[in-house]
Amino acid sequence: MVQLDELDKRLLNIIQGDFPLDPQPFARLAERLETSEDDVMARTSQMRAGKVIRQVSAIFDTRALGYKSSLVAMAIHPERLDRAAAVVNTHPGVSHNYRRNHAFNLWFTIAMPPQGDLDATVQRLHELAGATSSRILPTLHLFKIGVELDMTGELEVTRRSQPVYTAERRESARDYVLTQDDIAVIRELQEDLPISARPYLASAQRLGMTEEMLLEQARRLMGTGHLRRIAAILYHRRAGYAANGMAVWKAPQKRALEIGNQMATFSVVSHCYLRPTYPDWPYNIFTMLHGRKAADCEKVARAISEATGVQEYTMLYSSKEYKKTRVRYFTPELEEWDAKYLGKTASVG
Repeated sequence: MVQLDELDKRLLNIIQGDFPLDPQPFARLAERLETSEDDVMARTSQMRAGKVIRQVSAIFDTRALGYKSSLVAMAIHPERLDRAAAVVNTHPGVSHNYRRNHAFNLWFTIAMPPQGDLDATVQRLHELAGATSSRILPTLHLFKIGVELDMTGELEVTRRSQPVYTAERRESARDYVLTQDDIAVIRELQEDLPISARPYLASAQRLGMTEEMLLEQARRLMGTGHLRRIAAILYHRRAGYAANGMAVWKAPQKRALEIGNQMATFSVVSHCYLRPTYPDWPYNIFTMLHGRKAADCEKVARAISEATGVQEYTMLYSSKEYKKTRVRYFTPELEEWDAKYLGKTASVG
């Protein structure tokens, strides 16, 4: 864990959810923190070098962009787990991959373009990884997505608030068809922003735009629901959040939407989804919890159980992170993987 002072923590609290869409974002942050632009840039640079900040970039909604995505659970013989994870990681659409304490011990998220075949891809990964069982767990309903960790330690872990990005914002994106100009902007803004007084300038110049033209297009994509936010993504453990718990709930199907919406109001719940069940997997609501220690996650889970009346749940902790990155959209790597492992002809690159 990296030692952070109070101003570092306040800065992190802000930029996890609201890195400004402004020609001089670090200056705007400095005004809020009552310090200098140079100080904010220096602190951001130090926290990136110290692996507290993983990346500062645009965060797009995978489904809103037309991509297919799913959580996948695999059961792997423990002796083969590291090798299996390495195989799964070869897929460029796999963004998160963890070992968890369950018979289904390898959990990853996968995304692919609209023309991709999710079932065939997971089946191929199942074969390559030597899994004994695999379960595809797509989102049936999004209740919440978006993590904001309290770095100050001043807020109660069971606090509640209204989620910002929900199914309604995702659905609104369907009313707007992305243009080639939009896709060009997405390709630029998904990359890590430089720490400079005008971090959007180089992207705008590459696109043949002014900064304000680029920012206005980003604001429009945010309004349509394609762009969730510009934000700092943290290395949770280095930032002091050592516990990563996936609480899975066996909620009555008739009340699932009501219960999921309740669960989403707990602030430390970063992701809340309704997913399908299987005979060997009865849990239909998934909530991701982050805490400084496992006891924090357990405390929140108990509070959720008391608030919703759902008594049947289990907590799956990640014991090893195999991969954590951002999905890169509208790039050739996915088609190249398909060509290599599924025998499909790549049309890009």
